[in-house]
Amino acid sequence: MPHLPAVRRAQWRDVADIVPLVTDPFAASALGAWLVPDERRRRSVLTAVIRVWIEHALLSGEAYLLHDRSAVAVWLHRFGVVPAPEGYGRRLAVACAGHLDRFLHLDDVLHAHRPAGPHHHLAFFAVAPSPHRIRRAATLLAASNARMGQALLPTYAEATTTAERDLYARHGYLAQDPFALPGGGTAHPMWRNPGRRQPGRTLTRPAICPYAATPA
Repeated sequence: MPHLPAVRRAQWRDVADIVPLVTDPFAASALGAWLVPDERRRRSVLTAVIRVWIEHALLSGEAYLLHDRSAVAVWLHRFGVVPAPEGYGRRLAVACAGHLDRFLHLDDVLHAHRPAGPHHHLAFFAVAPSPHRIRRAATLLAASNARMGQALLPTYAEATTTAERDLYARHGYLAQDPFALPGGGTAHPMWRNPGRRQPGRTLTRPAICPYAATPA
């Protein structure tokens, strides 16, 4: 069985590696096409916007990388209102390059379905198309879940593919009602209570999401 790279906490210097990992699948998605309809400009605009988002997340959360930089999990600590860093709105408007209304609409849609109570939010989870991709994803998700679980708070994620939804389910996440994304995609909200099982372990009792989705 091949040895998989270790998981480490990302540092600010890793932003340059994290951004393309997140951008690549986003640019190829229906949501990415809706956000930036011009295919010639799509990758450059999304790269600029995602850099702003990642830097924001590192200031208000934490991120974990496989040591070979082939996968990343980016978390926001939503203990209350996540403060925006100085100049965030201006930087985001510049990065969106004329598509700000679409990005703000996406933010409104996601906010409307996000749990209201304190939790850790898996804002980005991306794995490069490398050998043993499924095992790499499972390794990173298990390690970062364990780190988030130390705070004894629930974790939340939005799966945008059935493969992602099934991966989260194998790691103790429970699916909530799906909702439509702009551009025709579907998001599957996923919720994991502290102490949910690791793969291969049996649940002793069901976990129930204690927070209802709240409107924006």
